[in-house]
Amino acid sequence: MAEVITTLWNGDNPPDEKAIHALLEVEALTSKRWTNASGDRYPVHAHDFHKVVYCVEGSIWFMITDERDREIELNPGDRIDIPPGVRHSAIAGIDGVTCLEAHR
Repeated sequence: MAEVITTLWNGDNPPDEKAIHALLEVEALTSKRWTNASGDRYPVHAHDFHKVVYCVEGSIWFMITDERDREIELNPGDRIDIPPGVRHSAIAGIDGVTCLEAHR
């Protein structure tokens, strides 16, 4: 099974939503915006597509069930790539979260 890849933002200031849209467009990916309130949860699930998520505001934790429950926190500018079939769950951070998501 393919591994989940996390790319942490390494700039001084995280990109805004427009800049993240542009990053996804370079990869020919169309994104949708979603938000969750503090503590909102997604139970363990998997997708039949490659999921790309960028955190725009706030934070979110992903728990990767298929990687020994590895925990990954995304903050503004951070990205996670979840291959098809990988079981995972998520919980929005203390200040909630806004993300851009695209599928391959």
